[in-house]
Amino acid sequence: MLRRPCRRKRGNLLLSPFSGTIFVGRLRASDPNLNISKPVIVATDLIVVDPEQPRPEAIGRAAAAIRRGEVVAIPTDALYTLVADPFNLRAVGRVFAAKGREEHRSLPILISDFLMAENLTSEIPSRFYLLARRFWPGPLAIIVPASARIPLKVTGNTGRLALRQSRAKVAGALLEHLGQPLIATSANISGQPTCRSGIAAFVILDGRIDLVLDGGTLTGTWATTVDITEPYWRVIREGAIPEKEIAECLKQS
Repeated sequence: MLRRPCRRKRGNLLLSPFSGTIFVGRLRASDPNLNISKPVIVATDLIVVDPEQPRPEAIGRAAAAIRRGEVVAIPTDALYTLVADPFNLRAVGRVFAAKGREEHRSLPILISDFLMAENLTSEIPSRFYLLARRFWPGPLAIIVPASARIPLKVTGNTGRLALRQSRAKVAGALLEHLGQPLIATSANISGQPTCRSGIAAFVILDGRIDLVLDGGTLTGTWATTVDITEPYWRVIREGAIPEKEIAECLKQS
């Protein structure tokens, strides 16, 4: 693999077989206008991946970063997403800080299958299975009561958790490699649009996160979020799946 200095001196440029480029970002000052804890300032790397056939080396590097408590941006079926280890409180804190997210807001969780979802909930309403069987894998986050396994900080001290199963190959490969759920929150500064490309995630979150897996530009939209913890379900945010489709699915509940 060839290495040469990057012209802008932000780091080194690596040429990959996919070509695939890997940009190694330099340190950058954090946003002085944020009113929350400042993010840890780090060098941000970018690896170009094929979103349909991600190379094992790229997945392995991202998985290793997550095991170290680092934050990684990946392409999903709901734009770019920040992933991290929900059981590592340092990693959880870094996600909140990187986004400038208020800590009373919960962090969604990416899961691989129903069994993983069941292990993360204190109880699963019948509505969960109706929605999951209809829309998973796909851009639907379902809010359920969290089990004691999940740190309260992940739930924003609410005791509730938004679970999602993505159809994206990169997300699936990471979940399989790690064998555990992942924090999966939008790749952006809170209040700003979610990044649609790896380059955008690198530019906006440079110095705040550790790694970007760049799968190119995505044309989808954010996930729909539905809360089924109350007697009457409600859509918290409408996205790729319209509310009327949720209502149609839950008619029988």
